[in-house]
Amino acid sequence: MVHSAYDAVELVPGVPGRIEAVASHAGKLLVAASDSEGFLRGSDCSLRIYSAPGSSTEGGGEIRRDGPYALERHEQRFWRRPPLAMEVSASRDLLLSLSEWVALHRLPGLETVAVVSNKTKGANVFAWDDRRGLLAVGRQKRLTVFRLDSGREFVEVKEFGVPDILKSMAWCGDNICLGIRREYMIINSMTGALTEVFSSGRIAPPLVVPLPTGELLLGKDNIGVFVDQNGKLIQDGRIIWSDTPASVVIHRPYAVARLPRHVEIRSLRAPNALVQTLLLRDVQKLVQTDNCILAALSNSVYGFLPVPIGAQIVQLTASGEFEEALALCKLLPPEDSNLRAAKESSIHIRYGHFLFDSGSYEEAMEQFSDSHVDITYVLSLYPSIVLPQTHIIGEHDKLLDMPELARESSDVTDEMESYSLQLHESDDKSPLEVKKMSHNALVALVKYLQKKRSGIIERATAEVTEEVVSGAVHHSLILSEPYKPKKPNKKRAQTHTSSIAREMATVLDTSLLQALLLTGQSSGAIELLKGLNYCDLKICEEFLKERSEYMVLLELYKSNEMHREALQLLNQLVEESKSEMENTDFNKKFNPQMIIEYLRPLCRSDPMLVLESSLYVLERNPSETIELFLSENVPADLVNSYLKQHAPNLQSTYLELMLSMSETGINPNLQNELVQLYLSEVLDWYKLLKEEESWTEKTYSPTRKKLISTLESNSGYNTDLLLKRLPQDALFEERAILYGKMNQHLRALSLYVHKNILCTTAAPNARASSCIL
Repeated sequence: MVHSAYDAVELVPGVPGRIEAVASHAGKLLVAASDSEGFLRGSDCSLRIYSAPGSSTEGGGEIRRDGPYALERHEQRFWRRPPLAMEVSASRDLLLSLSEWVALHRLPGLETVAVVSNKTKGANVFAWDDRRGLLAVGRQKRLTVFRLDSGREFVEVKEFGVPDILKSMAWCGDNICLGIRREYMIINSMTGALTEVFSSGRIAPPLVVPLPTGELLLGKDNIGVFVDQNGKLIQDGRIIWSDTPASVVIHRPYAVARLPRHVEIRSLRAPNALVQTLLLRDVQKLVQTDNCILAALSNSVYGFLPVPIGAQIVQLTASGEFEEALALCKLLPPEDSNLRAAKESSIHIRYGHFLFDSGSYEEAMEQFSDSHVDITYVLSLYPSIVLPQTHIIGEHDKLLDMPELARESSDVTDEMESYSLQLHESDDKSPLEVKKMSHNALVALVKYLQKKRSGIIERATAEVTEEVVSGAVHHSLILSEPYKPKKPNKKRAQTHTSSIAREMATVLDTSLLQALLLTGQSSGAIELLKGLNYCDLKICEEFLKERSEYMVLLELYKSNEMHREALQLLNQLVEESKSEMENTDFNKKFNPQMIIEYLRPLCRSDPMLVLESSLYVLERNPSETIELFLSENVPADLVNSYLKQHAPNLQSTYLELMLSMSETGINPNLQNELVQLYLSEVLDWYKLLKEEESWTEKTYSPTRKKLISTLESNSGYNTDLLLKRLPQDALFEERAILYGKMNQHLRALSLYVHKNILCTTAAPNARASSCIL
């Protein structure tokens, strides 16, 4: 990652003497310089104040680009010795400096506020806590803490002994990090407790750099190590410089180091990549200000002025450094929230395409999700997915209607058109590789759609609920004024309700179903259809038929309450499974029991559909089908009537099974129906044997035995009607049983005696005895 984060602008050229320190206040530069003669003697040092050309009070407190700065004020012999350190407290308008001792001056007039000569004379380093007004001063092997009291004088708070002369230090909360000899230590400013951290390396002296977060960057030769306020290492926290830095300043989001041959700028975000190199030699000091970094050379001052964040974002995006570009977006001013959203969306989209084309499909989906583009945009990358027609305007398209975002979004639109997944076009990849790419891309799509689904379905459901409530309220308002005369309305009132949420849900579920099946997740597709879904019926039906996904197709019909179509398909599949006995998998999938189970929940809601669809299983699984009718309380009269009209050959089977399985028996009408069926079959059989001249009264067919048994064991049939149908010259036993049921026992006994049927079998004897009794 290399881009232009700062512009190096010469602010003050040709400073007489040697620059010892530099700072800024209210947009002006404060330069401590040894006079040329004094420099030779190693004594007096002056303070020069420079201001931007044409600057006035409107200049604010920022360093400006329109240099060079002009000398505004020159305070000769401001210090008796060149200052070792100089710092401005902008919140208090104070200038702190360490020369012979620590001195405090009021800005901008430079009036002396306080001089701490006793405990700071001969000090070599200090650290200022501007928020609390605390000053830590290192002198020889002593560390003294002062508090600025009422902005006028320093009051000593604590003094501690340290192992050796301090070379660097910085505040970190209530602690102070010390660079002593070749080691770092943490000292508590209240108790003086010392804790060793680690060594500073073999080459460079200790370098303690405070971070805005309260953490620290500690130098270890050419490595900067991040630690917390207690000196504990922060994971993934290190910057590796190209050389050993003499000093480092922090200017979010970058760390800027003064190296022997150049100034190096690196990101504070892991992996702390190189951002920019500024080829400035002889840099003596680096100082952080609010809006820039000041670099003091021997006789000039440069300002490292940040390139506008927006321009840096463009650079990073163009070079493919998307993570860094997104990080910079967080630094955009809060008042530019719309612009920030547009930039972030643009970067996420470009990043998503980059990852997609690189084969990192799941990571690409995460970027598209973060960009907040509609799912229709993501689905446009998948030509194999068929989408329903909608009137959806995506969120990204809405951005185009906003004037302040038009330019930002136009770049994204151009880039969108240049990106397209060509899963079917890959000259340098084998068919197997292309197939694998397609599969992985679709798996990522499934996860993306599943992640988006809950929110979209929730909005669609809320939309439906709102329509229902609105309709109910409208209806109640009409009913509340029944006597109010109604004026004729030429224009029919219609309440237009937006269906955007449902359209989006339809697009999502239709696409998700296809993606699940294209990745071999049939069970997932079935689970999708079992719950609330908005799958487009026509598209999904065609898709499933083309791929012979019949189990999923059945669930699709079921979810749309298309039970007739589902049962027709199921009957067809069961029939086909019989002719494909060699295909055991197919046969296991589709069997008559599936039809019965599908019919079960329909018995109460649509019994006629159940009857129409049960003929197949009634022939092949009569017991299970009759049990279904009985257990689900399908009206027996309705079943019998339907079978009589459409499947008379199954009517007797149904009545027999019903009679045998029902604990309470069957009603008289059905009993009579069964007996009539038996009699009709027996009469046909009798006529046939009579024509063949082989009829005898002692001949019993299975149906005749059923008829006789039913006549004896039941009494709900119409005896008169049956007697009329019996021939006069045959079926005497049946006639006798009917006479017995009518309490005409003598006539019944007469038939047994005179027609010689009394002694034919043991059974007739028993029947005759029962008639007599």
